[in-house]
Amino acid sequence: MMMTDIAALSADKPFSIAILAMGGQGGGVLADWIVHLAESQGWVAQTTSVPGVAQRTGATIYYLELIKPREGAMPILSLMPTPGDVDVVIAAELMEAGRSVMRGLVTPEKTLLIASTHRSFAVGEKEKPGDGIGNPETVVDATDFAARKSIAFDMDTLAVKNGSVISSSMFGAFAASKALPFSKEAYEETIKAGGRGVAASLKAFEAAYNRALQGENDKVSATPAKRLDALPETAGHPALDRLVNRIRAEFPEVAHAMLFAGVKKLTDFQDPAYADEYLTRMAALLAADRANGGEAKDFAFTVAAAKYVAVAMAYDDVVRVADLKVRGTRFERVHNEVGVKDGQILYMTEYMHPRMDEVCGTLPKGLGLWIEGRPKLFSWLDRRVNKGRRVKTGTLFWFSSLYLLSAMRRIRRGSLRHFREAEHREAWLETALAVLPTNYDLAVEVIATRRLVKGYSDTHARGLSKFDRVLSAVPMLQPREDGADWLRRLRQAALIDESGIALDGALKTVATL
Repeated sequence: MMMTDIAALSADKPFSIAILAMGGQGGGVLADWIVHLAESQGWVAQTTSVPGVAQRTGATIYYLELIKPREGAMPILSLMPTPGDVDVVIAAELMEAGRSVMRGLVTPEKTLLIASTHRSFAVGEKEKPGDGIGNPETVVDATDFAARKSIAFDMDTLAVKNGSVISSSMFGAFAASKALPFSKEAYEETIKAGGRGVAASLKAFEAAYNRALQGENDKVSATPAKRLDALPETAGHPALDRLVNRIRAEFPEVAHAMLFAGVKKLTDFQDPAYADEYLTRMAALLAADRANGGEAKDFAFTVAAAKYVAVAMAYDDVVRVADLKVRGTRFERVHNEVGVKDGQILYMTEYMHPRMDEVCGTLPKGLGLWIEGRPKLFSWLDRRVNKGRRVKTGTLFWFSSLYLLSAMRRIRRGSLRHFREAEHREAWLETALAVLPTNYDLAVEVIATRRLVKGYSDTHARGLSKFDRVLSAVPMLQPREDGADWLRRLRQAALIDESGIALDGALKTVATL
């Protein structure tokens, strides 16, 4: 009896598929579709899953095995993938494709890799003070080497354009790969059998199917170019048109795009008059640039200042945060991202942790300084203010509160925070101008060091501290021809970690020069 049972087991090798997807990407739906497809064609199919950790620290792996049954033989199916023995890997995000290679699921002799080239950034990438984004070119190089064949394009964007989610476009790319001997119509019937979002899913499926048949993978870049809007003939508003005309008349063409971006940012932050103040400050910096040979350097000092002076003037204060939280465009974006359907209600909960420092910064300069000058009063108030709060911006009370707070932008320029930002900004620019006559390249790097200052509350304080420490090395670097290179290294060291340990080491190195 036992010998008969063993003889009835099939030695045929099943077709294996591993799907790596994060929450909300429809990995389970895709797995169910493939199982339904196989079973509708008379095959035996099995799927299992190993869930990853939430909040983008790992994806769920769905593992499928499919086999065409043979009469008189019982197929043997595994519950988990074996490295080096997977026929198809489908990754719903580029770095997950890289993880599949690291796990050994992708092999050059066997595996077809189907991957979306878009990015959903990991926690480790987001927590870096600077640019912590992993290099996608490294992943592409690894997958090109590791896979027998790869199909890679932005399946997420394609799905969104067609009103669906990425599972539909991945299913289309899988169908186009001809990995299974089933017709396109069989795939489409599988989607129709699901009964939900059929029209949008079929559109995304069709678009991805046709895109995959083109045979050329999307190219990715470690540093994708950020395009700035060219200076228009008209901005469509008299006040803005005056600013555009001023840029065109007073500044070199190489700086036009960045200056226009700065004007747009500051008009949104405050008003056209504030953007005009920005152009007035930039005109003075351009004059200093010209006087120190800037034309021969393509006005690098002016172009850098056009970016970072605008960033410095559009600082993140409590008023700015409140303004961004209550904008209709933000509610619309979140609704689209979550996929709210008709009849559903969405509430957004924001976590806010104000300190008395932010409260004083929002007050008129005189009153804020008066409170700060009385430590006991400041401490007493801080104990009542300095608490974490979960704010539901969809409720009338909190929306009204934030809306009224955002309206304080009209009196922002009289606040203590604005006074201090302007004071710090001018000290920074004076440092750059002092260096400009003797070391042009170093002056440009002094301007670029402003990128260390960002955010508000504790984030702003840490960035400001690093900024001041980096600029403390300028007097030592000013006489050196390689001073700009060293200041750039200090700035990069400041962006490596939050605590500033790398910056401490870099500053000690500079001190020994």
